[in-house]
Amino acid sequence: MDLEIYDQTKDQVSDDKIKLIKNVLDFAADELDLAANTEMSVTLVNNDRIKEINRDYRDVDRATDVISFALGDQSDDSEVIMSDEMKDEIPTNLGDIFVSVDKVKEQSDFLGHSFDRELGFLVVHGFLHLNGYDHMEPEDEKVMFDLQKKILNAYGLKK
Repeated sequence: MDLEIYDQTKDQVSDDKIKLIKNVLDFAADELDLAANTEMSVTLVNNDRIKEINRDYRDVDRATDVISFALGDQSDDSEVIMSDEMKDEIPTNLGDIFVSVDKVKEQSDFLGHSFDRELGFLVVHGFLHLNGYDHMEPEDEKVMFDLQKKILNAYGLKK
């Protein structure tokens, strides 16, 4: 998977944490059997920035932990017809995830597990949203949360 990671926290995030994000999302992409040329981005922000994004795009004026913007969510009346060969060559861009590093710290402290576990949880949660999973209905929530837990446990982020 082609993953771009942007750190807008003024280097509050170590190279090890950036590597964790890359590795856990590569692992999750393998679990979902995504094409190798799948693209997406993760942007690490602080609470002030994610509050702005939440306010501007969701009309919720508070900081949150993770926000996903799936490109597949956009309606497009024009449909491009491609051969199977073209589909294999043209990358699929899933979209963008924004994670509040402040919330990662707050929530890991509150929940009593590691910063790495919370960071992994949030990026996998956002990643699953980009891939069409949701938790608005109880049955959808069970599917998404079971898959999240399976990915995190199999990767080794249990606590």
